[in-house]
Amino acid sequence: MKINVYSEIGPLKSVLLHRPGKEIENLTPDLLEKLLFDDIPYLEVAQKEHDAFAQVLRDNGVEVLYITDLMVEALDHHPEIKQQFINQFIEESNILSRNVKNAIYQKLIELDNTTLVQEMVEGIRTHEFEIHGPFSIIDMLETEYPFFTDPLPNLLFQRDPFASIGDGVAINNMMTEARSRETLLSEYVFRYHPRFEKEVIPRYKKRSTRWKSEGGDMLVLNKKTLAVGISKRTDPRAIEAVARELFQQNSTFETVLAFNIPKTRAFMHLDTVFTQVDYGTFTVHPGIMKELTIFEITKTKTDLEVVRVIATLEDILEKHLNRPIKLINIGGDDHITAGREQWNDGANTLAIAPGKVIVYNRNHVTNELLRNEGIEVIEIPSSELSRGRGGPRCMSMPLYREDIE
Repeated sequence: MKINVYSEIGPLKSVLLHRPGKEIENLTPDLLEKLLFDDIPYLEVAQKEHDAFAQVLRDNGVEVLYITDLMVEALDHHPEIKQQFINQFIEESNILSRNVKNAIYQKLIELDNTTLVQEMVEGIRTHEFEIHGPFSIIDMLETEYPFFTDPLPNLLFQRDPFASIGDGVAINNMMTEARSRETLLSEYVFRYHPRFEKEVIPRYKKRSTRWKSEGGDMLVLNKKTLAVGISKRTDPRAIEAVARELFQQNSTFETVLAFNIPKTRAFMHLDTVFTQVDYGTFTVHPGIMKELTIFEITKTKTDLEVVRVIATLEDILEKHLNRPIKLINIGGDDHITAGREQWNDGANTLAIAPGKVIVYNRNHVTNELLRNEGIEVIEIPSSELSRGRGGPRCMSMPLYREDIE
């Protein structure tokens, strides 16, 4: 299967998700900050809401794939990689005790592939099996923490571990330790899954790259232009590294726009404050407009040229999309409504076709503004999914969109 994502709004044909599982129930109040959640979703309801999201996609002709299913299929297809995969997972879990590492390896190697991947995502609790001596101090200290390997609750947000850009992918070196192992699944799926292993899929960023980045900051505006947020999670040096690879390996892209957005929890990624819903129409949080600085990165004969852009957001977008631009403020003109609906990902829309978007139902003011602008709005339930601070775009990674003009 080839990757083909040259826009944010082309008809969506194939998408990658992760259905929340028991990793959500391994969240505790003491671990929320470390694992990047603000609250603990009720799993049963979160799964029903996610299933409704997936069904809306299917009802609109989209193939829905799940990252854990693809990882299991890759292991089934290449049984010789199982030991390597387990060892890499253990090493990246930052376990200090050799006894613990050995015990976890013995536990995992005996599991069938489906259970193995589930265990890795859910987290391995310290009380689940016995560590045999002789014991060192570090062995005993490892058991004071509730997990030998932390759960991966943020795997729900498939937008971030990698980004589909044109005909290739940027596999990210993620900013936080809590999410760093998620990209291991992406790496193995693209390397070993039968849908991808024989395809030539350029890597515009590798997970081993030094500078940090996350997929929620990357928006493909058209075949010539990529927008990337300089955010809490994406380093500007990573953007320049992606630009170099993109210009060298892909002949269509000419410009990378780097948006310097406020570094706050509410404005975590570019797509939490800015998404495209139609050819020239975008949602935007008005709170970024006063502080927004944009850099235009283009290719030169020897390297890159970076220019600070002095212009309005509308003018910059009009220049690169070559059409009139309409910005829809989240929450309208009411700053209280804007703040509330921004917190609940009112700007984080997923376009499944030009002028047709999936949104959370709780953001009723913004949703009505979208409808008033002629956008077809499909609402999904969001009482529990929204607790993770990520919307429909955050939860999905397009693998194939039809090309548009």
